[in-house]
Amino acid sequence: MDAKPSFIAQAPAPQPRFLQPAGLYDSLPNGYTHVVTVQEPLRWLFVSGQGGENALAELPDSFALQAAQALANIKTALAAGGADMGHVLKLTVLIVDHSLERFEHWQSAVRQHWGSGEPGDRRPRFPACTLIPVPKLALPGMLIEVEATAALPMAMDAKAAIPA
Repeated sequence: MDAKPSFIAQAPAPQPRFLQPAGLYDSLPNGYTHVVTVQEPLRWLFVSGQGGENALAELPDSFALQAAQALANIKTALAAGGADMGHVLKLTVLIVDHSLERFEHWQSAVRQHWGSGEPGDRRPRFPACTLIPVPKLALPGMLIEVEATAALPMAMDAKAAIPA
């Protein structure tokens, strides 16, 4: 039984700050932000590591397809909590047998959902991200696992949402 969350109303969206501190290299070409800060009353979503399997538990052999599916799974999980990719502040990515080729495929998948914040780029800003090379993951054939932390405005009660 899939229970859908119900939300009465939400406060204004939190305004995260995306920081590229002086003294650290420019991380934007690598598809992440060094520091993301948020200061608001927030509701947090912690999405368990998602692999590249589809809803039927089918796992393609291709790393690129698994990376794209893992992010699609993150998007689905976020939606169940009332969030979207723009609410993601932090990713943790585990890649089996990490290589430059796999990193490029990961970058391509990331750029389908997030961007650098350049003028005209309508995608949400890159979240903070940690990529960890690993020898293997939970299931045979699993090549990537992606975990997400997202923050949304706190839900308000109905009386607070209606102006007097």
